Amino acid sequence: MNTIRKYLEAFGQSSGRWIVLATIVGVMAGLGAIVFDRLGRLVVRYVMVPLSGYAPMEAAGEEAVTLPPDSVFSPWMLVLVMTLGGLVSGMIVHFFAPEAEGSGADAVIDAFHNKRGKIRARIPWVKTIASAITLGTGGSGGREGPISQVGAGLGALLADRLNLSPRDRRILMAAGMGAGVGAIFKAPLAGAVFAAEILYSDADMEADVIVPSATASIVAYSLFTQSLPPEIRFLPLFGDTLHHTLTSPLELLPYSLLAVAVTLVGLVYVKLFYQTRDGFRKLPLWPHVKPAIGAALAGLVGIGLFRLLGNDANVLGVLGTGYGTLQVALTEASQLGIPMLLLIVFVKIATTALTIGSGGSGGVFGPSMVIGGCLGAAIGLGFQSLFPSVVTQPEAYAVVGTAGFFAGVARAPISTIIMVRALTGDFGLLVPTMLVTTLTFVMCSRWRLYHSQVPTRMDSKAHRGDFIIDVLEGLKVGDVFDPKRKVILIPEATTLDEIVHCLADNQQHYFPVIDHQKRIVGIFSDDDVRTYLFNDSIWRLAVAADVMTTKLVSVTPDDDLNTALKRFTSLNLEELPVIDADEPGKFLGMLRRKETISAYNRRLMEHKQTAAES
Repeated sequence: MNTIRKYLEAFGQSSGRWIVLATIVGVMAGLGAIVFDRLGRLVVRYVMVPLSGYAPMEAAGEEAVTLPPDSVFSPWMLVLVMTLGGLVSGMIVHFFAPEAEGSGADAVIDAFHNKRGKIRARIPWVKTIASAITLGTGGSGGREGPISQVGAGLGALLADRLNLSPRDRRILMAAGMGAGVGAIFKAPLAGAVFAAEILYSDADMEADVIVPSATASIVAYSLFTQSLPPEIRFLPLFGDTLHHTLTSPLELLPYSLLAVAVTLVGLVYVKLFYQTRDGFRKLPLWPHVKPAIGAALAGLVGIGLFRLLGNDANVLGVLGTGYGTLQVALTEASQLGIPMLLLIVFVKIATTALTIGSGGSGGVFGPSMVIGGCLGAAIGLGFQSLFPSVVTQPEAYAVVGTAGFFAGVARAPISTIIMVRALTGDFGLLVPTMLVTTLTFVMCSRWRLYHSQVPTRMDSKAHRGDFIIDVLEGLKVGDVFDPKRKVILIPEATTLDEIVHCLADNQQHYFPVIDHQKRIVGIFSDDDVRTYLFNDSIWRLAVAADVMTTKLVSVTPDDDLNTALKRFTSLNLEELPVIDADEPGKFLGMLRRKETISAYNRRLMEHKQTAAES
């Protein structure tokens, strides 16, 4: 660490410094992604497969766990495995790091805005183990939330070891989050933008994060892909065979209707998720038992659907990540059919709410893709049956639905567009994807999946100081102080006796002292005079020149309020004399600290009102 500190001191605050720091974070996040991915697959191979005879379907670009030839699937053993997985995961989180429960991404956002980027050093390790167990035993969740918290925790850990400032810690934390997402999804550009965009619920972005996050994502992606088998190393998550196009401008109308459907289902997802979470928190049970109950209920719901639909393995996508079922929806939607697709949509919402809402450790982005993709495929098949000449590729609606759903509920349209393009390798649907994500982003503005998001940087505690300076620098002293307000000026020859009687007759606290040319030469306060009150023998001997201070701290009408506030705070003053910049010594009036703060508050309210109206 000392060697790293020396290099950083050599770079100062240059771009090279951030390249070095981001590269280190990228290495850490890449290794973290490898451990997380390997550990999850080990749980599937040595726990789920031997005990239940089941291995989840995987997407084309993932390394699948194969079943032994003599395996026999036992649905009820799968429910038991899920229950035990929830119990073990819950115990690990409860006893070692309670803040590691749930999706993880929301906790990272909260740390950025409200905790100065601080994440306990044990969080990455606890989150890795707990999430691998939850997902590896069949819990319904995604990998993006856990790896977000793992990467962010590693970035914060590095910042703490190097004794960096809170601002630098926040940047490294966000860079670690982006690097983890970029690695685990093999989408480095999407990870970089995701880290900058996911922090805010309105159309805002953390610009300082993008370059460090991009650097870290590239490094993490490069490391992670080297741990994969060569045949899938650079293959998009859902393969490279998805090639769709917009066949007609008329097709934008059904895509718009898809956006409406995605918005409505997104509302159901968010509401049910948080109602389930709140319900579990109210249960009078040990916290580490609740994830086991949630996992058991999710397993029962999933197996119930499996039996209802004739033991079709595709419906088991409502458990685990569900990427294998989404792969079918993206490539052969008709194989599933509209009823099954819609059932998967709503049951996946329920199983995710039960798994993660009960305190299980897993992400919400993966389930969002499955929900949006299956909903899009169902709507695509429906429109194809009604308008076969217009809608010829129902699977295209699955691709667009995947992007539109998460863009709306997570308030991250740009990174989602990039992410889905990277995951599917399908770049022919950019126009309808932009249309649907924009519409869902606007229509979902009243609710969001990540409650720790704030609307804009102006609303973030992380930027409170930045905006105080920005607003104050936009105001001048001349715009605030009142030159007509009466101020008593004291000639420098005025005796202390006269000054004492003057103080008794008015409420003024600061008294500028002027010479015979009426130029200000000093100032004193009522507190300065009080030191002489108990020595009346010198009242007629001392004059204003003896009481005043000649080290005058003043401002001019052209100074901005940020400069004025610094001078107020330097000596803890409540008023400052305003001096003419062109005629040194010419007194113009007094600026009060209260006036400065009031002007700032008025301007801040104007900014917020303008932002709300726009």
